[in-house]
Amino acid sequence: MLRDGFNHGFDDDAWEAAKDEARQIMYAVAKRRRTIAYSDLVSQIASVRMEAHDVRLAHFLGEIATEDDDNGLGLTTVVVVHKQGDQQPGPGFFEMAESQGRNVSDPVACWVRELDAVYGHWA
Repeated sequence: MLRDGFNHGFDDDAWEAAKDEARQIMYAVAKRRRTIAYSDLVSQIASVRMEAHDVRLAHFLGEIATEDDDNGLGLTTVVVVHKQGDQQPGPGFFEMAESQGRNVSDPVACWVRELDAVYGHWA
């Protein structure tokens, strides 16, 4: 299926079901004021199979974040982070955040602000 010029290769119903699964996981993580690694998130999604470094995952999370933000929930994918290293979201998160009007000039400050906002929403 072609979305925003990107063919993710999954049936639309499966793609939407996977987004619903991911949302439930991320909302539960946010309620606990935690983060979740990309690999841990994808391992819990049954509707589609992706790996943590799958290019389709960036599009997947981008759709969720944009839809959730447009619906007043904030950038909920802010809770999805690298398992190793900086333990922060990847560059795709910050590109999406900027496209949603966020100031990303200081990526760490942006991440902390968005994380606090999402935690606050789900508290």
